[in-house]
Amino acid sequence: MALRRGVQSGLMVLSHSEAGLARSVAREFHATTAKRMGGHGYEEPHYVHAKHMYNLDRIKHRPLKMTLAVLSGFSFGVGVPLFAFYFQQKKTSSV
Repeated sequence: MALRRGVQSGLMVLSHSEAGLARSVAREFHATTAKRMGGHGYEEPHYVHAKHMYNLDRIKHRPLKMTLAVLSGFSFGVGVPLFAFYFQQKKTSSV
C-alpha cells in the first residue's frame, strides 16, 4: 500500500515537472525599451554617463596620454610574468 502510494506520488511529481519544463523552454525574443534622456539640458552627442566622461577626442595632450597608457599597460603585461618567472627560478635553485 505504501509502495503504491509512493510510486503514484513520484509519477505525479514527474508529470508536473515535465509540464513545467515544457512551458519554461519556450523560445522568445524579449527586450525592454531604451530609456530616453530628454529634458535634462545636457549636450546629447557627448553625454553618456557623466557630462565629461568618455570624451577621448577632447582630452588635453591626448597623444602623450594615450601613448603612456599603452606603454604602461604593455610593460605591466610583460613585466609581471617575467618577474614571476625569475622569482620562481630563484626560489627553486636555492633548494
